[in-house]
Amino acid sequence: MNGLSPQGRWAQAALAVGAFCVQLDSFALNPVLPVVRADLHGSPAAAPWVVSGYLLAAGALMPVAGRLADLCGRRRMLAVGAVLFGVSAALCAVAPSLPFLVAARVAQGAGGALIMPAGLALLTNACPPGHGRRATGRALGLAGLATVCGPFLGGVLARSASWRVVFWMTVPLAAAAVWCARRAAESRDPAAAELPLDVAGAVTATGALVCLARWLDHVTIWAWAAGALLLGALFARAERRAPAPLVDLALFRNLPYVTLTAAGAVANAATVALLYVVPLTLQQGYGWTVLEAGVAFLVPAAALAVGGPVAGRVRPGAAVPVMAACLAGAGGALWAAGAVTGAAALLAASTGAAAALGVAGGLALTGTQAVVRRERAGEASGVTKSVLTVTAGLGLALTGAGATSGPGTTGSSANSANSWSSGSSGSLVGAVGSVGSVGVLGLDGSVRTAGGGVLPSLALPAVGCLAGAVLAPVVALLVGAVRRR
Repeated sequence: MNGLSPQGRWAQAALAVGAFCVQLDSFALNPVLPVVRADLHGSPAAAPWVVSGYLLAAGALMPVAGRLADLCGRRRMLAVGAVLFGVSAALCAVAPSLPFLVAARVAQGAGGALIMPAGLALLTNACPPGHGRRATGRALGLAGLATVCGPFLGGVLARSASWRVVFWMTVPLAAAAVWCARRAAESRDPAAAELPLDVAGAVTATGALVCLARWLDHVTIWAWAAGALLLGALFARAERRAPAPLVDLALFRNLPYVTLTAAGAVANAATVALLYVVPLTLQQGYGWTVLEAGVAFLVPAAALAVGGPVAGRVRPGAAVPVMAACLAGAGGALWAAGAVTGAAALLAASTGAAAALGVAGGLALTGTQAVVRRERAGEASGVTKSVLTVTAGLGLALTGAGATSGPGTTGSSANSANSWSSGSSGSLVGAVGSVGSVGVLGLDGSVRTAGGGVLPSLALPAVGCLAGAVLAPVVALLVGAVRRR
C-alpha cells in the first residue's frame, strides 16, 4: 500500500466507502425523478428538490463540517456523518410523501457534508509525508465508481424493483464506512483543541453559500445575489475579528490553493455539463433508448473515475501546470464533442473530455491538500468541496439547458465530486427538455431535433475550460516570480 500503515489503510477505506455513498446517492435519482414523483403523488415543482435539497445542504455545510473535523476529530466527524447519512437513507427508503423525502434528503446532504472534508483530512493526516496524494487519489478513484454506475443503477432499479432500493443499498455501505473509520487513527488540529466553533462565521458562511447556490440556479433573481454579497461581507468581517475563525482568511492568500480550487470548479462545472448533455443527445438527438445511452456512457464515465488515481501521482509543484493542460485538453475535446456528427464520434470525444476532466477534478482535492498545513486540512478541504459543489450548477446553465425546457418538463440534477475524483459535486437543478426523439447536428454545434427543438450545447463549457487553461499558468508564473524575489 505504498507505505501506508494499517490505520492509514482504514482511513483510506473509510474515505472511499463514504465518498462512494455520497456520490451514489447524488447520481442515482437523477434519471428517475418522474418515477419518484408519480409514486409519491408529489407536485412537479417539488420533485427537483429531492436532488437539489441534498446538494444544497451538502455544499453549504461543508466549510462548517471541515472545521468541525479539525476541532472535534476527523475520525469522529466522519463516523457521525456516515451514521447520519445511513439513518437518513433509511428514512428516504420508507418516505410516505414527497415533502418527507425532501426533508430526509436534506439530512442526507448534511451527513455527506461531514463525510467528505472529514474523510479527506483524516487520510491526509494518516499518511506519511509524500504519500497522501496517491492514497487520496486511489480512494477518490474507488468512489468514482459511483459516478459510473449511479445513474444506470438508479434507472435499472427504478424500473425492475423500486427507486427505494437505491437508499436501502446505502445503509450497509454507510455502516461499513463507520466500521472502517473507527479503525483509523484519530487526528485533529492540536492548536484548536480547546477553541470553540466560530458560530458567527458558520452562520454567515452557510447563509452566503445558500444564497449563492440559489442565485446560480436562478440568475435572474438578483435578491439571491445581493444576499450572497451581504452575508459574504459579514462573514469576512466576522473572520477578521474572531479569535479562532471558521476559515483563516490567509487561506485565500495561498495562490496555489486558490488557483487549484478555482480551476477545479471550472472542471467540475464542465463535468456536470458533459454528464447532462451527452446522454440527452444520444437519446433525443440520435433516438437511442435510455438503457442504450446509459450503457454507452459507461466508457466516458469510467474515464472520468480513473482521474483520481492519476491526479494522486502529480507532484504538488506540477499541480497547476498539469491542471492547465487538463483544462486545455478538456476544452478541445468538449468543443469536438459538440461539432462531430455521429454517436460513435460523440462518445469518443466525450471519453477524451471525461479523462481530462477527471484528472483536473482529482487535482482540485489532492493538490489543494498538498499545499496547505496538515493541521487545518479539514478546513481547506471543506472550502474546496463547497466551492466545487455550489458552483457546479453553472455547468448546466452554460449548456443552455433552460432554453430547451417546456411545459411539463421535469427537473433533474447532476453532481460531479469527480466529486469522486473531484469529490463532488454538483449541479442543483437542470431542466430536461421535452424535445423530439431524433435529430441532426446543426452548424453551431447544437443538435437539432426532428421537431425543430435545440438540445443543450457543450460550446460554452468548452470555452470556460480553455479560459481556465490560460489563466491557471498565468497565476503559476506570477507566484513563481514573487517567490524568486
